[in-house]
Amino acid sequence: MDFLCREHSLVVEVDGAQHADNAYDGRRTGWLNAQGYAVLRFWNHEVSRARPSVLETILAALSGHLEADPASGFYSPASFKKENKERKP
Repeated sequence: MDFLCREHSLVVEVDGAQHADNAYDGRRTGWLNAQGYAVLRFWNHEVSRARPSVLETILAALSGHLEADPASGFYSPASFKKENKERKP
């Protein structure tokens, strides 16, 4: 885990090539989601070459304007909201 915003229950991962198709990362993301945390992933080169876009994406996730894309693993929302511990429909 590279960054954590507890207030908004958001984890941001910045990954290198060793994380491509990594089964452990998938299991950990599932566990974090079950604990109420959304997980947002970026590649190292995205952070170094496209920082404004990365920051805009993080803001979109924090404001609830980012949709999940399960196929890419790029953004995995929490299974429930931590404030009330209720599962999302």
